[in-house]
Amino acid sequence: MIEMPRLSSMRWLGFALATLGLDACSSLRYTAHVAHGQAMLLVHRQSVARMVADPRTDASLRARLSEAQAARRFASDHLDLPRNRSYTSYVDLGRPFVTWNVFATPEFSVEPVTHCFPFAGCVAYLGFFDSTHALEAAKKLADRGDDAQVEGAAAYSTLGWFADPLLSSMLRWDDDELDGVIFHELAHQQLYVKDDTAFNESFASFVQEQGLRDWRAARGLMPKDAAAESVRDLGFQHLVLDLRERLRALYAKPLAAAEMRAAKENEMAAFRQRYASVRDSDWHGDVRYDHWVAAPIDNARLLPFGLYERWVAAFAALFEQSGKAWPAFYLRVANLAKTPKLQRDCELTTLAADHHDAIGISPECPK
Repeated sequence: MIEMPRLSSMRWLGFALATLGLDACSSLRYTAHVAHGQAMLLVHRQSVARMVADPRTDASLRARLSEAQAARRFASDHLDLPRNRSYTSYVDLGRPFVTWNVFATPEFSVEPVTHCFPFAGCVAYLGFFDSTHALEAAKKLADRGDDAQVEGAAAYSTLGWFADPLLSSMLRWDDDELDGVIFHELAHQQLYVKDDTAFNESFASFVQEQGLRDWRAARGLMPKDAAAESVRDLGFQHLVLDLRERLRALYAKPLAAAEMRAAKENEMAAFRQRYASVRDSDWHGDVRYDHWVAAPIDNARLLPFGLYERWVAAFAALFEQSGKAWPAFYLRVANLAKTPKLQRDCELTTLAADHHDAIGISPECPK
């Protein structure tokens, strides 16, 4: 089951970075904040191997860490993911999330306010290690007229720059989700393309899903039966993405601001009606998304949807074409990553063409 919105991780933005859209003082403060947060994670890491061997470690924590270490070994031994010290240490955060991510859009746009950094490229959010800082940043964006939202993230990745630890916030998940996120984050270390979030997240999500299937099979476990759950997840995402495209069309109209705001609210109300109809008919009254739908909705809240799943079907097709061999698959993905973005998106569209669950809007590709 996906989280709504699915935000498993913040991609680390590096030390001594200057952001676009922040003044010099704000940029320095943000850089110092990120550097301090990363340093605290490094300082408080404990060796998982030593914790598992220590009889003083809580039995339930020892069991979870032992399971995670088995999955970590499987990732390198069988999924050909990077063999390094990432996820071989543990940090007890003492808080529910490792970071809080701030998303923003202009009032009449579904395109994100982006922030650009060396190494990581441009991203659609700013991440903070403290909720207060995140809320302050969101308020500043809202005060200047943007739509802004804050979302907590339970996992965190430096894209291989540091040995990322397992975090206490990640232990809220069951073993499958925890193990899958380890595969997901290591996939980002395997391959990361600047300025293409959908490509990166879809690639890592496919590795997570297929890796988890392989991991369960290796232990003699039955495949996880999540067909109905997946249908609901995809159905909800399609509803949200449809709303986003309706808003995109609305914002292209030459309306005065007051008219545009009224039309925007009408679109949100119509979305809630469509959701209630699908929930009560197709999903037999399943209320798992009611809380998300009932909360205030704006452009920024729609941003994360589709990023993690847009090209998963395409990567599944590429995996099949690679004979389900991980090294061959990674080579194909790496070659695809080297192509210009429009060509890359068109190739992914072709790969996903036969999959009914492909997500997102296809680019204008040559016939």
